[in-house]
Amino acid sequence: MGCGRVGSTLAHILEDRGNAVAVIDQDPEAFRKLRASFKGSRVTGVGFDRDVLVQAGIDKADAFAAVSSGDNSNIISARVARESFGIERVAARIYDPRRAEVYQRLGIPTVATVRWTADQMLRKLLPDGAEPLWRDPTGKIVLAEVAVSPRWFGEKIKTVEAAAGTRIAFIDRLGEAMVPTPVTVLQEGDVLHVIAPEGELGRIAAVLSAGPEGGH
Repeated sequence: MGCGRVGSTLAHILEDRGNAVAVIDQDPEAFRKLRASFKGSRVTGVGFDRDVLVQAGIDKADAFAAVSSGDNSNIISARVARESFGIERVAARIYDPRRAEVYQRLGIPTVATVRWTADQMLRKLLPDGAEPLWRDPTGKIVLAEVAVSPRWFGEKIKTVEAAAGTRIAFIDRLGEAMVPTPVTVLQEGDVLHVIAPEGELGRIAAVLSAGPEGGH
């Protein structure tokens, strides 16, 4: 639901990956954002109207994305898709991060646009330290990309984890994600991602940016 820049881009990507796609929007002019070769359905109407959803094929759908410009419309349509039609894979775009946390607790996966964009900008502006990439619905546990001192290169992951008191969830090595073992050796260019309580991120970042005690 929603044929703005996000909705049209998402529709194209899904279709390119072999999926059948239906796009709903109240404004028929919005469908002009879809490429001429788009093979999916274009349905004009309100995305939380049951008849509109049925016309779009909700009864045969595997997933539903609510990406209109309105928080209320997105969450209502997402709940209708899940609760009335039994769609398990549902996601809603929410601009207000406080609302997003509430809806997460209701079991509707959300993308909090403002918070996500701010986090992404911070990662570009402040490369040192740690920036959360994901938070659990309670906001207490985070997955974060953490800057690491070159002094750690050559050390085993178990040594790094013991020093930082955290778990390294995965390493981005040359653009590919890998789950490290205790004997994996940290290499130049590795980007570390840790999972930890949010209150611990500052301490973990400080340890990883400082290097091993008495290290090389």
